[in-house]
This record gives sequence, C-alpha cells and structure tokens, in this order.
Amino acid sequence: MGFTIEAFQNKFLTPGQTRVDGILTVTAPDDLAATAGGPLVVGFILDKSGSMAGDRINSVRRAVTRAIEMLDASAWFFVVAFDGGSTIVVPEMQASPQAKRDAAKALADVKAAGGTAMSTGLAEARKIFDRAPDAIRQAIFLTDGKNESDEKGAVGDELKRCEGLFECDCWGVGTDWRVGEVQQIAEALLGKAALIPEPAGMDAAFGEAISKAAAKSVRDVRLRLWSPQGSRPVFVKQVNPTIEELTDKARVVSPLVREYMTGAWAKGESRDFHVAFEVRAGAADEEMLACRPSMVYLAPTADGWSEVEDKAPQGRVFANWTNDPSLSSRIDKHVAHYTGQNDLAKAIVEGLELRERGDEAGATQLLGRAVKIAHESKNAEMTQRLQRVVDVVDASTGTIRLKREVKKAAAMDLQLESRTTKRVARGGQPPKAGA
Repeated sequence: MGFTIEAFQNKFLTPGQTRVDGILTVTAPDDLAATAGGPLVVGFILDKSGSMAGDRINSVRRAVTRAIEMLDASAWFFVVAFDGGSTIVVPEMQASPQAKRDAAKALADVKAAGGTAMSTGLAEARKIFDRAPDAIRQAIFLTDGKNESDEKGAVGDELKRCEGLFECDCWGVGTDWRVGEVQQIAEALLGKAALIPEPAGMDAAFGEAISKAAAKSVRDVRLRLWSPQGSRPVFVKQVNPTIEELTDKARVVSPLVREYMTGAWAKGESRDFHVAFEVRAGAADEEMLACRPSMVYLAPTADGWSEVEDKAPQGRVFANWTNDPSLSSRIDKHVAHYTGQNDLAKAIVEGLELRERGDEAGATQLLGRAVKIAHESKNAEMTQRLQRVVDVVDASTGTIRLKREVKKAAAMDLQLESRTTKRVARGGQPPKAGA
C-alpha cells in the first residue's frame, strides 16, 4: 500500500471558463517501516550571542541535553552554535549512551557572547547534513535576537544552498527577535516557526520537536503533477496543516510534469494541497483532464535507493463544461474552506502590520474580517489567539475593538500561527489531521 490521493473539486465550468481549482488530500501509508527513509539525523542550531546570557543559555543547555537523551540509539545528532560566527559544539555522532554523556559535557561549556549571524549557523549545519545523503535530516533552530551581525542577504543566499538538503523547525525565545527573519528560515526549509515566551518553555518545545522528527519514516517526498497540453498550473500550495507556498519551488521534470518537494513524512500522516490550473476554453458537454497527481519518494532496495511513484486515479482533477448553472455555480466546500483559511492568514498579517503603523481603522477592519472567518470556519484556536489582541463584540459579523494594551508575545504568536489551518470536516467528522 502506497500514498493515497483524493481530489475534492467542482469540475463543472460555464462554457469559455478556464480556471479549475481542486484540493488534494494526500495520506502516507500506515505500514511504513521506521527505517524506510534511512537513519534520522537531528542537528541543533543554537544562538549563543550575548543576549542569551543567564537563564536563556542555561535553559538551552538543559533543553538540548534532554532532547538528545530522547533520541533512539539508531539516530545521529550534532550541535552547532552561532554568534558572529559559528562553532561545532558536538560533531555528528550516533546517539549511544556514551555519546549522549559526551554531548552533555560539551553543552555545559557553551558560553553566551558576541553578535548574531544566523547564516553562519545554517552554513555549518549544511556542511554536516551534506555528509548524510541517505538520512532523514531535521534541524532545530533557536534564536532570541535580531540578525544584526550578518551581511545583507546572507541568510537568503545560504537558504538557497540549504533547500532540499534538510528541514528546519525554528523557535524564537522572548520577544526581541523579528518574526519575519525566523519565518524566512522555516518557510524555506519546510518547517514551522513558533514562539517560546520564556526560557522555561524550551524543554517542552525541543521535546516536541524530537518526537516529531522521530516519527518521520520516508524522506524526500514530492508531489508530482502531470498536466496535459492545454492545461498549466497557476499555483500549488500546501493548505493543511500549515499554509506553504510551493508554486515558485517547482522542479520542471518535463514540459508536462512538475514536482514540489514536501520533505519527510510520518506513517499515516495526511496533508492537503490546493492546486489551480488554467485550461483551454471548452464547449458545453466537453470534458478534459486538467491534472494527474502522484507522490514520488525514495525507498530502500538491495542496491541502495530507488524512486517510487504512487499514482491514484481518484486524485485526478477535471474540467467539465456545462450550460446548467445549477452545476457550474456550486462552490466545492473544501476549496471554499481553504480559500477562507488563506484569507484569514492574510487578514491577520496585514491587520497586525497596520496596527503597528498606527492605522487603527484599517487594523480594525482586517482583524474584524479575521475574527469573522475564524468564527465561520469554527477555528477555535485562532479565535482564542485573536481575542488576545482584540475585543470581540460580535464574531458572526466581525465586529471588534482593538485592545489598547496588547502583550507583544500575543501579537507575535498570532502572526506566527496565522498560517496554521483547521481542516474542513467531511461527513460530519474531521479526517485524520496532518502529523
């Protein structure tokens, strides 16, 4: 049993209409072996700049030591630290009891001092990950400050070298770091950025990260889209469990085939993708195939690794032209739901930006729209986060008042989590969520 793909769409278009949208729900098989994707390599990329002194560096030492203790003996790990440059604190080693003790001793000697140059830590980790081409490679990145010691564009240039080599989840400690800087790293490396308000929260965050990494069973998974002559992709984005723009990351396999890297997956994990295609204009009662999706990944063989492609007929996206307005006017609930979740994220980010600039009227309008969308989509988690920034008068109409006093951590958390989506319910019950 391989990956399954299910398509949700309204395939009916009015004659002459050329845009087709669909939601692809992709689920990994439950019977993947734990070693199907190769050994796990976890790299810790840690900020040790001067602002980390005191409780923060002490908490980092403790949290990373405990996270390493959680690793299975078959896993590998390493630790790099950065300030104005980078240092290998613990070279790559297998997680034996002795290696874990050696790592704890090395971490105890880490001191906080100097500036912050994030690109140097990423570059050091890249060199180490590059020596493990047959592994599931996961980085855990932590900072507490602004990237003030790097040359302009250095992080972006380094991320281009890192893309496709490893994945990276990111955390910012406290509130003195820039959300955009940390999000840039997470989004480029197929990870998630999150806030740790206080140093005491590092243990839980790193423990969760290790559990997530250890669950991965297959690596280098790609969504492959074949579209025939007369159909071309407009955009491709992951829409659950988080919104991730994939369009510009396409790898052209052939004139009709494009691939989109999605990273490593756990067994049974499920994700949703929104795909849109521009098709040639058709006449009434004409039908055409707009897209045939498949999932491509690497599997172990006796001679090494081979590429496997799982095709699913039920995942195909069609265009069917009709003169019946009762068919063409329908909006598929899955497409509508994720369009709304994307609008929710956009309204939150833009609303918070206007609030920072002092445009209260604009911020009220956009954050009110966000409250309304969150209410309509029954996204209780996002509603709760919004309520830390606004006073909700009527959620159904999006009537709100901006709070006069808002904790910086609440606004940062709302912005960071704006890309986390709630899955649409099907048949009265929500399906299995993404891992």
